[in-house]
Amino acid sequence: MASKKKQQNLFSDTANKLAAYEQKQLQHQKDSKRKGKDNKLAAVIGVAALAVAVAAQFGYSALNPVKDAAATPSASPSAIETVSPNVPSKDIAENRVWTGTMKVNDANLAIEIYGDKAPQAAANFIALSSKGFYNEVPCHRLTTDGIYVLQCGDPTGTGTGGPGYSFGPIENPPVANASGVATYTTGLLAMANSGSPDSNGSQFFIVYKDSPLQPNYTVFGKVTGNLSGLNPIINAGVAAGSANSKDGKPAIETKLGAIVLN
Repeated sequence: MASKKKQQNLFSDTANKLAAYEQKQLQHQKDSKRKGKDNKLAAVIGVAALAVAVAAQFGYSALNPVKDAAATPSASPSAIETVSPNVPSKDIAENRVWTGTMKVNDANLAIEIYGDKAPQAAANFIALSSKGFYNEVPCHRLTTDGIYVLQCGDPTGTGTGGPGYSFGPIENPPVANASGVATYTTGLLAMANSGSPDSNGSQFFIVYKDSPLQPNYTVFGKVTGNLSGLNPIINAGVAAGSANSKDGKPAIETKLGAIVLN
């Protein structure tokens, strides 16, 4: 992750806020790739030592790869694979708009999921929700200056976790203006990623106020009712001690609850 101190210096105007926000995702991708390489090297050395110690009498298996994550529009390792048998089929989305509710702390939000406009992302969200993947999963990031989102869906709560697979491409992004910036309007639900169009996973963000971002995120749904239920979380701001007082872990512990779709 890029230095929080450095990021604060960049937050001088709306354009720079956007640049800083997007820069985070690229830095996280680099950091995670480096970590993955280090882990692989350590695994190779460890396996070699074991093989010598037991005189090649026993086999061994490679360590599990680092779990992919769709991160914030700022946090995540790079995608492990872009085509995986674990990615839910688009057919689940049924080419229709789904309606339902999503619990965030005590707020019960009314939502729509765009199975027609973003079938792959919608199918993923529907499938994960139906098996309870999101239940009690944290919302680990809140931004309160220039870009206004609450990010959820990482079971580790670190910004680097995911469902163990990745997918793409980007679907249904907002239209960019002449400067290449799009407005993600209040209420939208969009997939977070690591900067690659094929690095979606389980993380998503709720736009609680119009926000300028690059058109690089799949919009797969919208909060259609009770968005104000998030106000206690938003008004409490970012947790004390965060390097950036406008971008970090919510001060109020925030978790997803039941998600019901039909």
